[in-house]
Amino acid sequence: MALIKSISGIRGTIGGKPNENLTPIDIVKFAAAYGSWIMQQGSNIKIIIGRDGRISGNMVSNLVVNTLLGLGLDVIDLGLSTTPTVEMAVQFEKAAGGIILTASHNPQEWNALKLLNNKGEFISSEEGQLILTAAENEDFLFAKVDKLGSYTKDDHLLQKHIDAVANYELVDRELIKNKHFKVVVDAVNSTGAIAVPALLNALGVTEIVLLNEEVNGRFAHNPEPLPEHLKDLSSAVVKNNADLGIAVDPDVDRLCFVCEDGSMFGEEYTLVAVADYVLSMRKGNTVSNMSSSRALKDITIKHGGDYFPSMVGEVNVVNKMKAVNAVIGGEGNGGIIIPDLHYGRDALIGIALFLTHLAKSNRSIKQLRNTYPDYFISKNKIELAKGTDVKTIFASIKDLYKSHPINDEDGLKIELDNDWVHLRTSNTEPIIRIYAESNFETTADNIAKKLMQDIGKMM
Repeated sequence: MALIKSISGIRGTIGGKPNENLTPIDIVKFAAAYGSWIMQQGSNIKIIIGRDGRISGNMVSNLVVNTLLGLGLDVIDLGLSTTPTVEMAVQFEKAAGGIILTASHNPQEWNALKLLNNKGEFISSEEGQLILTAAENEDFLFAKVDKLGSYTKDDHLLQKHIDAVANYELVDRELIKNKHFKVVVDAVNSTGAIAVPALLNALGVTEIVLLNEEVNGRFAHNPEPLPEHLKDLSSAVVKNNADLGIAVDPDVDRLCFVCEDGSMFGEEYTLVAVADYVLSMRKGNTVSNMSSSRALKDITIKHGGDYFPSMVGEVNVVNKMKAVNAVIGGEGNGGIIIPDLHYGRDALIGIALFLTHLAKSNRSIKQLRNTYPDYFISKNKIELAKGTDVKTIFASIKDLYKSHPINDEDGLKIELDNDWVHLRTSNTEPIIRIYAESNFETTADNIAKKLMQDIGKMM
């Protein structure tokens, strides 16, 4: 089992020993360190809390809420919610920060605390390091009994988020409604079962088939929205003669689509398609992380903009977007960031913009996919044993491929003529991710396999 402490939060498996797993002691220490940091920022003591549908969610939420109250902070609890809703709620409520209780795409035994600043954005690396140090040193002071914080439950802010998406200027609700789309949604037993149908109804979509709709955290399949996990969704789209399928991850910040024939639209092409529509309405620049498909660069150039890569991680994408004044950005894992809505990955705005684009195109979703270039990304991972010296392994790989252009800003990205491969350690799991892209699926797979063999020898 595992506990991963990073600048963006703390993530781990429930149960076991403190400081090795995500136990109540670890949760309290980390929440206390974050809350103490918030109190150092100024007089605003309002914090937004929300969680996905995980089995451990209620337990973790109670620990976090009561720790913050014990520090003297005022808590607004959204209960079952989504990551982008918590981000927007920080803005709506002019709060000092927020904590999202979700391990995103990780399996059900995992949970996490993801930390936001007063803009509803993930905290910086410098801020994260301060909080990690405070947690390690137990550098926090709890309030006296007459200074305890207040608690408010608010389940209306999800609707406020949905209203903001439905009323966004590039979303055409009337056009979507008139298309009478039939949609199958895989909610993977988490809060997508609440948020996605509510959004679709707000957009005028009434024919909705919902899979894995019980919010119990017992995920019916691996919750990462990858093709091998979406076979039931694919079958249901065909069986129900639906126009498309939608899959989200447990905290509803990642998104992918299934075509009417049951084939995958491709999670890498979620951002590509939405960017194509946004850029057709607004000229500007785009950003994605360096593990994402080059298709976004192609689309951006077609519309007269400039494309910029960033390090992997939402906070890095956001920082690059701000630096280059991008009109859209995101990650190839199906994360869409629309800056004038909020600087965070948001599956709900992704759905609304994609359906508008699909409706305006007068094509089926399969026909729309065929308008984009075909690149294939082979996504792989290697489990890391405790104590593995990744730095030495990467140094050896860099030397082995020294005749090729290499970017070592974020792991190693090696350019191989018209193809590339990116190696990096995960921020969320004890693994090395190996992504390779080519015009041909077998070539991408072979590149990834070769690098995995090289790493295996060095391990």
